[in-house]
Amino acid sequence: MTARIRALSLTEENRRWWTLGAMCFALFMLMLDNTVVNVALPSIQEDLKADLASLEWTINAYTLSLAVLLVVGGRLGDIFGRRRIFLAGVSVFALSSAAIGLAPNDTLLIVGRAIQGVGAAMMMPATLSIVTNAFPPEERGRALGTWAGVSALALAIGPVVGGFLTDYVSWRAIFFLNLPVAVAAIAMTLFSTRESRDETVGRSIDYAGIVALTVGLTGLVLGFIEANRWGWGSTRIIGLFTLAVIALISFVAIERRVRNPMVDFSVFRSRQFVGASSVGFIVSFGMMAVFFFTALYMQNILGYSALEAGVRFLPMTLILIVMGPLAGRLTDRIGPKPLLVTGMTIVGISLIWQSFLTADTGYGFLLTPFVLLGIGIGLVMSPMTTAAMNSVDRQKAGVASGVLSMGRMVGSSFGVAIFGAIVAGVGQSKLDEALPALPQGVRDRLAESLGGGGATGGPERIVAATHDAFIAAFGTGMKISGVVALLGAGVAMALISSKKPAAPQTQPAKAAEAELAAEAVGA
Repeated sequence: MTARIRALSLTEENRRWWTLGAMCFALFMLMLDNTVVNVALPSIQEDLKADLASLEWTINAYTLSLAVLLVVGGRLGDIFGRRRIFLAGVSVFALSSAAIGLAPNDTLLIVGRAIQGVGAAMMMPATLSIVTNAFPPEERGRALGTWAGVSALALAIGPVVGGFLTDYVSWRAIFFLNLPVAVAAIAMTLFSTRESRDETVGRSIDYAGIVALTVGLTGLVLGFIEANRWGWGSTRIIGLFTLAVIALISFVAIERRVRNPMVDFSVFRSRQFVGASSVGFIVSFGMMAVFFFTALYMQNILGYSALEAGVRFLPMTLILIVMGPLAGRLTDRIGPKPLLVTGMTIVGISLIWQSFLTADTGYGFLLTPFVLLGIGIGLVMSPMTTAAMNSVDRQKAGVASGVLSMGRMVGSSFGVAIFGAIVAGVGQSKLDEALPALPQGVRDRLAESLGGGGATGGPERIVAATHDAFIAAFGTGMKISGVVALLGAGVAMALISSKKPAAPQTQPAKAAEAELAAEAVGA
């Protein structure tokens, strides 16, 4: 009984675990929100009479503001205090969730989603930098493994929770669900988490750097989001990418001159940080394309509902829940390199395996590569995060976590955009071969429908042709994604250190050190 009371009370020994619990509460809310919204889109469309563009921006507004502001959120934590920025982010996220739940129209819903992204951008890098500061390097893998496992748990149950609430309560309930979780995260953080900041920098804000970085990343991410709809060669897309290049070059020039830059480029001097960030970009590139386009295959070709498709991702995500903490513990013992190389290789094999999918193979064919993908991603996420955060000084944890998270978000957007372009390009070619008698304009419209999995109604011959075109394009995209994942294994092999974190000193060793220090002073 006494031991239980001691475990529940706050002591110096268990403070870091209470802190980890608080960060996991917030992370769970963030990741759950990423998946439950997708399931609710049809109900949102019906209730608010929203058009397709509004539904797309229900997702894109959040993604865009989150990806663009992650680095800023991380750096603000370094400057003003990570706990302070984290609590502000949780509050913004919770209040915007309540506003979305009460939204009377799609315009206010989209605005609320954009503000949610701002709150998430303040929270996500703060959770990582707070955990990094709370745990020594030799325990960080275990802590970040738990952090990754909670993320996977939210991804796993998100479609199920979202489907249940949408079907039996209301789509608005999925946003009100964030409120009690936010309250718990705030209470636990105030109870257990110490403030930390980068003591090497002043409290001035690099406004010019924020503007340049925001404009650059907005152009880049928005270009990826809209490239397939507007056309990669369209004036708008070329203009966005040109603006992004100019703004990002300006950002680098600004950062070299200001006293307290938004991004401390010294973190890029570490090969390990560059390698871990590159692996994060690559695994997100492949992972989001799988979730997005495999879900389309299961719904539009196999005929599953959104909830049924979400349930069929459970073998992958349940394995992720187990592998995250396990990989974290292994990182503390053997270091991140062997896990990253093995994990990225398994991810590559899984993606290439899925490239042989046909209209007749069905879900049974996907089960084994789903299991492999869960193992592979599980072996990558926490070791990748641990490798990145162990390679920088604790003082720079905020900006490092912001850069790492931003790279993963850009990788996700880039992966979906490139995969979408492959689906459109290869699919168009297949439709031209299968339906030469149809007018070119009709074939073009059918090719555009491939981004949603192909036609679901109309003459059987046309539906079959679009499904075949989608599957052919899906296979090409998966092969390319698989090769990219294998290249990620090569990046990990070349750039990640083979050293494992330093083992914790034993009490006798510490006592001996203290005796030597005392003797030195006496001498």
